[in-house]
Amino acid sequence: MTESAVSLRDAAFGYAGLTRVANLTLDIEPGSAVALIGPNGSGKSTLLRGVLGLTELTRGSITVLGTDPASARRGVGYLPQADTRDVSLPVTLRQVVTMGLYRHLRPLQSIGAKGRRAVAAAIERVGLTAQTHTLFGELSGGQQQRGVLARALVADPPLLLLDEPFNGLDRENRDTLLTLMRDLRDEGRTIIVSTHDLEIAQQACTHVLLLATGHEPGQPGHPASFGPLETALTLEAVEHAFQDVTVELDHHTVTTGSELE
Repeated sequence: MTESAVSLRDAAFGYAGLTRVANLTLDIEPGSAVALIGPNGSGKSTLLRGVLGLTELTRGSITVLGTDPASARRGVGYLPQADTRDVSLPVTLRQVVTMGLYRHLRPLQSIGAKGRRAVAAAIERVGLTAQTHTLFGELSGGQQQRGVLARALVADPPLLLLDEPFNGLDRENRDTLLTLMRDLRDEGRTIIVSTHDLEIAQQACTHVLLLATGHEPGQPGHPASFGPLETALTLEAVEHAFQDVTVELDHHTVTTGSELE
């Protein structure tokens, strides 16, 4: 695969005609791990959902895996924010992970032996084999996060979108996810991970996309910097993205003004 995994040209995304993030012109190459960083209101989740074709493209163009977002969705694994998850349903971890195969099946088609092996392998990969038959709602928050990542991985997608996967995790679960991210990146998968943690970007990612909020209330977010980690994650770019907040970057301290998302 030589074309960009995601290509944006003057793209803008929003809801009900209201643009939330704009002025996006960039190419994410296959095998890149991109840290998507920005304050509240900068449009990180909107952009991720735009790559999935779940938010409105209000301007410009986007291609994902060489086609439009809706057509590419079968090749994209998605881990949504933990606080949007309904954990009250009486389903096991195995059933949750199996859901990741449904869009690849015909109506009423069984997952078969191959699907069962894929489910077991995905659960093993996130270190939860012992919890395979545990009710999902009885898992810890970190285990649930790893289980939903297994659901995103079970169909072997070339592109992964992770929306704040490290929020609220203890050190053990955080380290497990970091290691898994690096392994997935080394396999050649493309990863876009939304995070407010610069340490995660530095430890697991190859590139960074910094988003800033608009200069006036209601204005859409926009890119402050994009590129390889060592050139795009600069003090100047962080200052542009975050205002009136203290952000540590390589032992430097930046004082800026909005709340970190």
